[in-house]
Amino acid sequence: MIRVGIVEDNGGVRRTLQALLDDTPGFTCVCASGSGEDALKVIPRDPPDVVLMDLHLPNLSGIETTARLKQELPNLSIIMITVYADAESVFKALRAGACGYLLKRSSPEEILAAITEVSRGGAPMTSEIARKVVAAFREPEAAKPEEDVLSRREREILDALCHGDSNQDIASRLSLSVETVRWHLKKIYEKLHVNSRTEAMAKFLAQPRL
Repeated sequence: MIRVGIVEDNGGVRRTLQALLDDTPGFTCVCASGSGEDALKVIPRDPPDVVLMDLHLPNLSGIETTARLKQELPNLSIIMITVYADAESVFKALRAGACGYLLKRSSPEEILAAITEVSRGGAPMTSEIARKVVAAFREPEAAKPEEDVLSRREREILDALCHGDSNQDIASRLSLSVETVRWHLKKIYEKLHVNSRTEAMAKFLAQPRL
């Protein structure tokens, strides 16, 4: 059972998402907030596995709410949902700690699939948003020092990430421990100068020579 929290100021959308979760086997909505302020009070009391976070909340934005929740609950998985797929908002959300990004026009099947993917350690994005993220990284870069060059193992892990594998999947495929995979991911983030697996995947896809 995947426990999901919803933060959405539109009552109709909030109720629709809640009904979708409660009516689908394997999912349950454990809390539903209409504002970032309420979410900061409710979610830490009984943290869900995944949070669906509206980007454009009144007063406290979804990005700021995400950043504050991640400070208190660093292992909380948050998927941003929004009407618009502008690159600036995407990157702000990723830097705040979001691990996925969906458009509100996504189908119920896409939303459920994204929640499932996040719960397994993945980083879902709609294809439209993924293209924007990749395009934003398509800028020429100066030659990197030797210590910033990705190792063969790091490339293998990034390639697995790009295929949607979770940390556990990668560990099994490469005969590594999950802790070793996490250690490699940390080194990858440092070398690529990114803060999340989503940014790492986008930069790797946009610059295959790294």
